[in-house]
Amino acid sequence: MTPRAQALAALGAAAVLPLFLNPGGIALHNMVLAAAYVVMALGLNIVVGFANLLDLGYVAFFAIGAHVTAYFGSGFWANTHVAFLVGGPEAHVPGIHLNFLIVLVLAAIATAVAGLLIGLPTLRLRGDYVGIVTLAFGEIIGQIVSNGRQISLFGGSLTGGPSGISVIDPIDLPFAGRFDALHLRPWYWFALALVALTLVVNVRLRDSRIGRAWMALRDDEAAAASAGVPIVRTKLQAYATGAALGGIAGAFLASYLTTVDPHQFTFSFSIFILAMVVLGGLGSIWGVVVGAIVLSVINNYLLPSVLAGLPRDLGLDFDLSMISSGIYGLLLVLIMLLRPEGLVPRRVRFPRERAVARTIMNIRGKRVAGA
Repeated sequence: MTPRAQALAALGAAAVLPLFLNPGGIALHNMVLAAAYVVMALGLNIVVGFANLLDLGYVAFFAIGAHVTAYFGSGFWANTHVAFLVGGPEAHVPGIHLNFLIVLVLAAIATAVAGLLIGLPTLRLRGDYVGIVTLAFGEIIGQIVSNGRQISLFGGSLTGGPSGISVIDPIDLPFAGRFDALHLRPWYWFALALVALTLVVNVRLRDSRIGRAWMALRDDEAAAASAGVPIVRTKLQAYATGAALGGIAGAFLASYLTTVDPHQFTFSFSIFILAMVVLGGLGSIWGVVVGAIVLSVINNYLLPSVLAGLPRDLGLDFDLSMISSGIYGLLLVLIMLLRPEGLVPRRVRFPRERAVARTIMNIRGKRVAGA
């Protein structure tokens, strides 16, 4: 079976699975969250796995995408009344209410611009310094979300502050109707469609000229520049593309959870998504999918349900969810020791990618010989 057939079979099985589950149960809820995490992890993989650019503030794009949904799909701007391609009660209440597909596009644009802004200060930086700048960007966005209620904007405030923004509109599609919070199958299928679209984008980008430029940048930046790769444009494209996917996932989660809470946008969430990429395999598309699903199951099912009583059984008095970051860290250490390339390592299968690698090695050899 070809890889494409395997992918279609996997997506088909994933699409059929909800028919055998309770439409309002916790299992389907966790599957919706896992699908959203897959989209985020695939976006971060473009930055970290394809282009080898460290990003410790990826939660910022989640926050921006979620707030775009809150701005254009809720009653947050109560001093106005705009409704476009929406039905139900949202069409008759104050606020800005746009069709969710339009909101997705706006979230992608806003986060892509934010990705460019975070990419600009890192153009002359290397290694750990890039991580520090991206970490600072994520913390800045988090502080703005928490304290934005004190900033006046268009007769209201920039954010909802510590209390967040609630009662966000559900998805309302022209032919699918209004999604119900108690019937999760449409939510899951929509999230799965986002996953399929993100996979297509990842595969197409990996095999394109820009994808080969990212991989050349990952292998050796100086040699890539010598081979004619435009370093500045290539880096900014990686940041913008990865950020756009993170914003799309954030916009979906805001609508699904019906709220935007500052406690969602913490540094630990950036590490959570980064751990998915490292666990699955840097630069491996299907590895990242596997890593995202594994960590989502651990975070949303194993720790709060299956292993919740383990400390008590051992005579200890604490909640495993309180040390989840430490558990993820231990898991990453074990993966680095036992399988450093991840659960599903990246494979060089394409002649053009091999040609780029050979070019990089030849330029590197000439540079060393000249030195």
